[in-house]
Amino acid sequence: MCKWEDLPPEMQNEQVRPYYNYLVQKKMTLAIKFLLDKILAVILLLILSPVFIAVAIWIKCDSTGEVFFRQERVTRYGKKFRIYKFRTMVKNAESLGSQVTTNADMRVTKVGKKIRACRLDEIPQLINILKGEMSFVGTRPEVPRYVAHYTEEMYATLLLPAGVTNEASIEYKDEERLLAEADNADEVYISKVLPEKMRWNYKGLTKQGVLEDMKIMLQTLGAVA
Repeated sequence: MCKWEDLPPEMQNEQVRPYYNYLVQKKMTLAIKFLLDKILAVILLLILSPVFIAVAIWIKCDSTGEVFFRQERVTRYGKKFRIYKFRTMVKNAESLGSQVTTNADMRVTKVGKKIRACRLDEIPQLINILKGEMSFVGTRPEVPRYVAHYTEEMYATLLLPAGVTNEASIEYKDEERLLAEADNADEVYISKVLPEKMRWNYKGLTKQGVLEDMKIMLQTLGAVA
């Protein structure tokens, strides 16, 4: 954890301070978590390399465009980075609609629908974990335009690296279906979905530990299955 006075100005508020004080006391736990993230990411990349290659070929055979989808997101201390995902939408999809994906989104390719259903599109984020930009368990990284709408308390979620999964992801696994019913997906996400997900994210900040992370990862696998 960096010093309080070194946090970005928008994070130095009284809503963030209690979370910061709690996490400062968890330095050893966070260090162990960081080390285990790197070790597990290397192991999984080696084990899943055949799947990695197979999915990449599947995507290229299905539609034109890059194998990876790289989008700017926000992680620890407000730092911007490029998240890696397998591309599940048509080329230049971001210029064709909202930055959130709905259940009936016409931009999703045929192969993309199958990949998303099994959460295989998330595998390349192992690269982000190795680079130190993400963790296995933590608040899902938002795009800058959504972070611009954060309340003072929401900035507390930027005290730790963004995560591949967390309790909010499990609770809102049907998020795409909910947004499909909205006239303006971006507006509904900012005003309704994001605040609800943040309530789970706050709980996650105060439950740091290896066992807690393992439990959430198993729950995620169960939800996908």
